[in-house]
Amino acid sequence: MDRIITIISKISHTLGEMEELAKEHYGLQELTLTQMHYLEVMNSLQNPNITELASALQLTKPTVTVALDKLVEKEYLIKVQSDEDRRTSHLHLTEKGRSINNMHQYAHRCFAELMSENLEPEELEQLLLLLEKMVKQW
Repeated sequence: MDRIITIISKISHTLGEMEELAKEHYGLQELTLTQMHYLEVMNSLQNPNITELASALQLTKPTVTVALDKLVEKEYLIKVQSDEDRRTSHLHLTEKGRSINNMHQYAHRCFAELMSENLEPEELEQLLLLLEKMVKQW
């Protein structure tokens, strides 16, 4: 078990480094990991309102609102008042906010290249089969 934990820790650390390099590559150094997570969730929800985002993040609306105000200030998103219910706003990522997805794809591609460069084709195929088996369980 200790060996697995050590390997997972090293993979996590390497992915973190890849994300930091990707943040630099895309000019997103000013974002915290939490802010990046908010943007990712907003993107997956496709223009949620604050209540929907808070629910998805399992956080309170006031906590989410404070973080969102900082992202609006940094021009990663805009709040658009709902036509149906003027009391609520929908969150829209700006072009700058959508670049978070490109950054993550870049980081993941870098990590995949690292794996491909360090493994023989047969080893890579075996690793992929094992990882696919693992993610099926989640």
